[in-house]
Amino acid sequence: MLTILGFAMIATFLVLIMTKKMSPIAALVLIPALFCVAVGQGARLGDYVIEGVGNLAPTAAMLMFAIVYFGVMIDVGLFDPVVRGILRFCKADPMRIVVGTAVLAAIVSLDGDGSTTFMITVSAMYPLYKRLKMSLVVMTGVAATANGVMNTLPWGGPTARAATALKLDASEIFVPMIPALAMGLLAVFVLAYVLGRRERKRLGMLTLDEALVRHAEPETVTVGAGGGGGDRLRKSPGGGGAASTEETAGDRDADGADDEEEFQGLDPNRPTLRPKLYWFNAGLTAALLTAMIMELMPIPVLFLLGAALALTVNFPHMPDQRARIAAHADNVLNVSGMVFAAAVFTGVLTGTGMVEHMADWVVGAVPDAMGPHMAVVTGLLSLPLTYFMSNDGFYFGVLPVLAEAGAAHGVSPLEIARASLAGQALHMSSPLVPAVYVLVGMAKVEFGDHTRFTVKWAVLTSLVVLAAGVLFGIM
Repeated sequence: MLTILGFAMIATFLVLIMTKKMSPIAALVLIPALFCVAVGQGARLGDYVIEGVGNLAPTAAMLMFAIVYFGVMIDVGLFDPVVRGILRFCKADPMRIVVGTAVLAAIVSLDGDGSTTFMITVSAMYPLYKRLKMSLVVMTGVAATANGVMNTLPWGGPTARAATALKLDASEIFVPMIPALAMGLLAVFVLAYVLGRRERKRLGMLTLDEALVRHAEPETVTVGAGGGGGDRLRKSPGGGGAASTEETAGDRDADGADDEEEFQGLDPNRPTLRPKLYWFNAGLTAALLTAMIMELMPIPVLFLLGAALALTVNFPHMPDQRARIAAHADNVLNVSGMVFAAAVFTGVLTGTGMVEHMADWVVGAVPDAMGPHMAVVTGLLSLPLTYFMSNDGFYFGVLPVLAEAGAAHGVSPLEIARASLAGQALHMSSPLVPAVYVLVGMAKVEFGDHTRFTVKWAVLTSLVVLAAGVLFGIM
């Protein structure tokens, strides 16, 4: 019964948010509360919620102060040169912009933290997408999928969890997987190219034309990517076809209205710029990321200290500090609220025993004939299980059971561990991953729109990783 109710709870949640019948926060709270009562454990709902909140509180704190920190860095102009460099590469071509999104997300993902990746990527790319009327779900989908592949780095989390759960060396799991993961990343770049070509076809060919800086024309759009007046864009004939529902999904704010407000992150004349402190801010950010990778302190503590130092040095006057905090309060509230709401969902799912029963049912449903192919089975199961469960739940709860089943048929734990990484491209768009709310929140995209658009591409990327692993004899 718990197995059925567990799947029913997840399905109900996904249907409601994808059809926009409920907001993600309301669905994350109310749906598990109702199902907790349905399984006869309503009296323990409070305990489950408090336990879930306790488990996710460090993540919420990390996201709160990370948003403030990177928000301040955006305000003071740390990422302006990055955006100008991307613009020069992209040349206002939608195809290049989408590929640039994938490349930027993959590079920034080297720090091993999805929230950081999404904050930097969206901050850099959002102005281009918005000014050129490009689909914002293309940006969120490509960024999430690229980060999902890169999330398999040993310091990213899943590899370390697999190594710990099966008592293996992380390098023995990760290093042989590099060719398969490289194929997955290549698949993301190909996906970005295809989606970019589709955006180019929809919008028409857009190219930078320096001559138009001095001779503005009716179809000219200004992009504030440096310089006093910004670069000029000209739309060539033949574009501007009607956009499909999928292509335009996410181009509107939550209230359904077009967001025509200019994104001020790249305004070259904004009063918050601190050019004289550029190298201090760059050094502080580099030191922060280095300390995070080396695990010198817990990540929430690092971002708390970093945010306090960044505010104090860049804005020494109290009114200015309050103004900067207030400017980013909306993002902080949305993301931290979503994380605590997700704590209700995970707390009920785990506390009632639904997760355990679902995992046992899935493992038990594997036919004995598939025993010698348990690595492939593990890879396939990692897609839905890491989407509907936390990485902790999958790697510490399910993976050891799959490894034991594989060992009974002569499949080594190393092969099982490598195969378990295949689903990470999809995992990063799971409603149980706090970082995805940073992504959709900063991009002003509905979570349901992001899910509908991204899941199919993320599944395809995960299958490419799995197929490459089998082809190369890694698993």
